[in-house]
Amino acid sequence: MKYLQGVLFDWAGTTVDYGCMAPVGSFMDMFAEKGIQVSMEETRQPMGMAKIDHIRTMLEMPGIYSQLGNQKISEKDITEMNERFEQLLFKNLADYADPVPGAVAAVEEIIDMDLKIGTTTGYTRDMMKIVQAGAAEKGYAPDIVITAEDVGAGRPFPWMAYAAAMKMGVYPMNRIVKVGDTVMDMKEGRNAGAWTVGLVYGSSEFGLTQTETKQLSEQDRLSRAAEVRKRLIEAGAHHVLDTIADLPAYLKELDHQLSQQEVLV
Repeated sequence: MKYLQGVLFDWAGTTVDYGCMAPVGSFMDMFAEKGIQVSMEETRQPMGMAKIDHIRTMLEMPGIYSQLGNQKISEKDITEMNERFEQLLFKNLADYADPVPGAVAAVEEIIDMDLKIGTTTGYTRDMMKIVQAGAAEKGYAPDIVITAEDVGAGRPFPWMAYAAAMKMGVYPMNRIVKVGDTVMDMKEGRNAGAWTVGLVYGSSEFGLTQTETKQLSEQDRLSRAAEVRKRLIEAGAHHVLDTIADLPAYLKELDHQLSQQEVLV
């Protein structure tokens, strides 16, 4: 590679946990325990943020805020809600650590291209201990994992990306390609000044398991995919790929374009 030096991956919905299913049920169950009904769409909208920020964002949504009698929730209550969410999530997190199809092979090919690998996540460090252990058993074990706890704030702030770049030893940021599956991933990448790539299938934005995806008619699948592409591009993606398996070939193409100075950040 002549121009690109590193790739920065998200975790759930990007490299592991097809459909980013693990957090969704835990968020919805936690709110239900509080007597608050939330939709799948409301739950997924802030996905990619630090989980306590995810809860704060949901509480400000009109449909949820109205159920609270249009009253602000205290930070103490938000902390308690986050603690309950974590309790629920820890019960099943290990079941959602498998790499998505094509991830292990794609990462191995990217490493063979002499690109460094880093990762950022909306999960906490304790959550990541579980996810990393499960993913490593299936062949995915990146050395660099940055959480919001490490830098003080999660997405859409670029701090995790900067910290990962420091550990990767890569600069400037436009030598890095950020890869993710959510609107927040795209914002993180763009805010950090990195090339930013979104993924469609297996993403939180697509929001379906592998089985559910296969059961869609071709028309429904393509329509849903088009909507996901639109949201990710509007959030800042330079490019959107179908799957992570498509990434190595795209990186080679992008590197060629950049080395010829055909594309500018």
